[in-house]
Amino acid sequence: MDEIELAKDADARAHNYLEKIEERRVFPAEADIYALDGFIEPISQKGRPAKETLALMDRLGSPATVASNGPNYFGFVIGATLPVSAAAERLALAWDQCASSFDGGPSAAVLEQQAAEWLLDILDLPRHSAVGFGTSATACGLACLSAARSSLLASLGWDFENDGLIGAPEIRVVIPDTAHITVKKALRILGFGLKRIIYAPTDEYGRIDPEQLPVMDERTILCLQAGEVNTGEFDPFDGIIPMAKNAGAWVHIDGAFGLWARASENSKYLTSGIDGADSWTTDGHKWLNTPYDGAIAICRDKDALARAMNSDAAYSTASASAQKNLSLEFSRRARGIPIWAALRTLGKDGVADMIDQHIRQAKYVALELQNLGYDVLNRVVLNQVLVRADKDEITQSIIEAAQSTGRVWFGATVWQNRPAFRISLSSWRTKDAHVEQLVKVLAELYH
Repeated sequence: MDEIELAKDADARAHNYLEKIEERRVFPAEADIYALDGFIEPISQKGRPAKETLALMDRLGSPATVASNGPNYFGFVIGATLPVSAAAERLALAWDQCASSFDGGPSAAVLEQQAAEWLLDILDLPRHSAVGFGTSATACGLACLSAARSSLLASLGWDFENDGLIGAPEIRVVIPDTAHITVKKALRILGFGLKRIIYAPTDEYGRIDPEQLPVMDERTILCLQAGEVNTGEFDPFDGIIPMAKNAGAWVHIDGAFGLWARASENSKYLTSGIDGADSWTTDGHKWLNTPYDGAIAICRDKDALARAMNSDAAYSTASASAQKNLSLEFSRRARGIPIWAALRTLGKDGVADMIDQHIRQAKYVALELQNLGYDVLNRVVLNQVLVRADKDEITQSIIEAAQSTGRVWFGATVWQNRPAFRISLSSWRTKDAHVEQLVKVLAELYH
């Protein structure tokens, strides 16, 4: 089978998978998981036919997938992939560009630059900011926090890029006590030990309490949240960011999904004052519904991010705005292309409509579950519904039972030291009928 025929075969199999996406179990059956043992084999000496390899992947792999690309998946704020973003990704794979700089792929560089400009527009962040497209909020957060440390040290007269950390002034980090694990991971990788981080107390909704905020100065990085992972709440940026900036601190916003609230006039109020920060991270593969792995690092100070991420070499120099100088990856695919395709196709109104729909659906789920006797633990200001039953053992049994039905899937969590579950509304495929089915399943399980 030649290259073109193989690509057609893959496209046909992908089409068949998507055509049946609503019929698939949201989580695979045990038999399909056991069948994955068929992949376990010694590597052949002479290789196997490409068509056979693809057929095996489809036959064993497709039934054992989680249908997160479908309408009945409500876990981990995972959006389905918009058709235009998937198609753009397919074409970009055929291009096979090393999208490090303009020299490696002029088309990719121009498309990512356009996507960057549109992102700053739709998110209403400082238009002169640097935008780097990376693999995840973890990687993009690492890039932004690295720029933060380098910039603060430079203001103190220390050249971090050349002199490193040994002997450098100590930089303090303040994060909410509800901070996402990816923020902690990025800080740990950067050398900020978890015991050295200062945890700011939060209120009943998971937001930093400004009155209990630790003292900050010009040696402080403050991380705030746009969309707490359980409640969907936002730190009070209007009150905190001016305080931090007056102290000389760097303010970073973890907005993996919540930053998209700025795309709708109906929810933008939640992010009031957020544009006063120094850096922001968000994901395309969550609420914008682009393929994994595509995330975004935004830094007000272009030079700070470019200095921290610079990877110029004698054989490969590029401008400060080249993606290899704004993100962790040197050899990289153009992760901004699916984001460009989504934004161009949806437009501002399309993105806003999607955000509004999911928030409306989340409020509907919360009201219906309350009427059924469930305890809804958050105010449902965004697309997250945090729920538990009246007894912990019932909560846990409902989670397991719902997951085992194959009709819906959502994940467990712990809130205020007790088990709960999160329902995340973020897939463009999820229509009101799917939400009604979710409520029906939960009604059947809660007697």
